[in-house]
Amino acid sequence: MKPLKISPVALAGGKNTRRTFIKNSATLAAVAAATPLINMSSLLAADKPAKDMINGLQVGMASFADEGVDTVLDVLQKRGAINTIFLNTFTYGDGLSGRQVGGQPFPDHGPQEADKNYHGGNYAIPHAKYYTNTILKNTRSPEYANRDLVAEVLKGAKKRGMKVFATIEDQWRDDVLGINECREVDLMGRKTKTTCLFNPNVRAFWTALATDTCASYDFDGLVFFNERSGPLLNALGASHLVGTIDPSKSTCFCQYHQQEAKKYNINFERAKEGYHKLDAFAKAALNNQRPSDGYYVEFQRIMLEYPEIVAWDQLFDRGKHEIVDNVYAAIKALGKKQLVGLHIEHVNSFNPFFRATRDYENLASRVDFLKVVAYNNCGGERYQHFIRNIGSTIFKDIPHEELMRFNSRLLGYSENEASYDNLPMAGLSPDYVYRETQRAIAGVKGKCAILPGIDIGIPTGKNSRKQSADDVYKATLAAYKAGANGVIISRKYSEMKLELVDAAGRAIREAMKG
Repeated sequence: MKPLKISPVALAGGKNTRRTFIKNSATLAAVAAATPLINMSSLLAADKPAKDMINGLQVGMASFADEGVDTVLDVLQKRGAINTIFLNTFTYGDGLSGRQVGGQPFPDHGPQEADKNYHGGNYAIPHAKYYTNTILKNTRSPEYANRDLVAEVLKGAKKRGMKVFATIEDQWRDDVLGINECREVDLMGRKTKTTCLFNPNVRAFWTALATDTCASYDFDGLVFFNERSGPLLNALGASHLVGTIDPSKSTCFCQYHQQEAKKYNINFERAKEGYHKLDAFAKAALNNQRPSDGYYVEFQRIMLEYPEIVAWDQLFDRGKHEIVDNVYAAIKALGKKQLVGLHIEHVNSFNPFFRATRDYENLASRVDFLKVVAYNNCGGERYQHFIRNIGSTIFKDIPHEELMRFNSRLLGYSENEASYDNLPMAGLSPDYVYRETQRAIAGVKGKCAILPGIDIGIPTGKNSRKQSADDVYKATLAAYKAGANGVIISRKYSEMKLELVDAAGRAIREAMKG
């Protein structure tokens, strides 16, 4: 499939019509026709009208509780041209739920104070019959007592002709009953804050939660969020999410992983030995102890000596994808024609090692759509952090600017992106959004829909770029010009200024014109 080409001039000016979008959809439909598909979403239909594009925005429950269901829905529909709500129904984190995160300015709507009672959990009403096979039974959020805000949002949205998808995220609190029995184990045998994806209680929980959520409410579908990398990338600090690089904290080496490894003839002791070698390598690099052959050669030598390192990393990915498969099967078994989506984390955009583990065609066979993160405003800051991390271990011999340019070539970024030093203040360009969207569309080969994640208001550092309305307009429009089946404005409404919601709405309306 050949991606449509849009000139940089047209991209900046927004000169595109609905005809282009239909042409893109027709191309995808042709690819789909060549290979019989069981679960092809109607999102890919060539004659799909503009009103059925997924123009979505993520909202946490706090916004509806604080500002009122009708108020929030009216603002998003009228100002943002939003026709689909991605409602966070489960998380213990504060990225998708709660008010504005601490230390950041409040937007021009909602309470202008921190949410001191934020707890997180399941905001839907759970039904015990679904959770008999897991120790994780009591996850109902205490924040709104017995009020069923999920039902209220669904009622208000359906009244306005809006779709609603539930989002569930793999983020936990330490005080959740039973969580200690579900934790991962790191290289040194210590329990961590994350849950093991092969632990039967964890697996049973995600299937139960997805089934309960979609069976008990009239959602149009569900999106699964799991922003976790395997042990190899964590050992190298090869992610913008890694703060302090410490390979000894790599996971998971618990009994369930050991049992799973036996199925694939992976030697547990050799894998551990290999990760201990990586631990020693990374710590020496951080202490400027350069190997005689250089950092990368020494890293490659370890990888050749211990192929179990990669095998163990692939085991993590296998566990993650099997949970997605279980969730998908459980929702489809309900027979309600609900769509299932998967959130593809931002590191996929920066890291060629991680990218190699995320084959879009393979992922497309597991779900109905992919939410591909293409956050360009915070992307500059995050990309710099990623380069700084890998430039402190395996690529420590390469100056950061040279490393970034080389890495950008591998990723297919434009040569016009900002320099390494200027990345946080410049951010990444709308062209980055366009390229990442087209890469995803080409990668899935018509097997699922692509909904790029566009960032509005995601917190950045004091010296990093703060979005203008024009920034949001261009980034949002870029995704549509690339042929996306819609967008998902992210991370959450409680972070977004209304003028930026307006800008996204302007781009969406322009994209939807016939």
